[in-house]
Amino acid sequence: MEEDEPSLLPTAVEEMLRYVSTFIAFFRSATKDTELRGVPVKEGDRVAMFYPSANRDEAHFVDPDRFDVTRKPNPHLAFSGGGAHFCLGANLARVEAGALVSEVLSRMKNMELAGPIERMPSTLINGIHSMPVRFTPARRVGAC
Repeated sequence: MEEDEPSLLPTAVEEMLRYVSTFIAFFRSATKDTELRGVPVKEGDRVAMFYPSANRDEAHFVDPDRFDVTRKPNPHLAFSGGGAHFCLGANLARVEAGALVSEVLSRMKNMELAGPIERMPSTLINGIHSMPVRFTPARRVGAC
């Protein structure tokens, strides 16, 4: 996505949320006997949804391993997929991500990795502790 294509920003943000989920897994206890894709689940059993897997499910996404900023529809589960556990901060997170990406694109030209990515040690959160980059600074608006 280029800075001169701002119309792609909303779908690009959604694709980033799908492609690199913030959460790795979410666990719940079954409240009643049920079945998931032919597997019996008894009341009280612990179940988990693995976001990276769910957001790359070929039954729901065409070419799920391809990063596509024009992907529509994009029924990702980055914010828990709806229902009682839907993230209350989802809309704020989308606005913040859009503002951040817009600023990075306008101020940091030719950005590339400059070293190894260091991930946070967690089995639940997919966080980055350190990600060195190099870039060409862009002129600030109003700068001489």
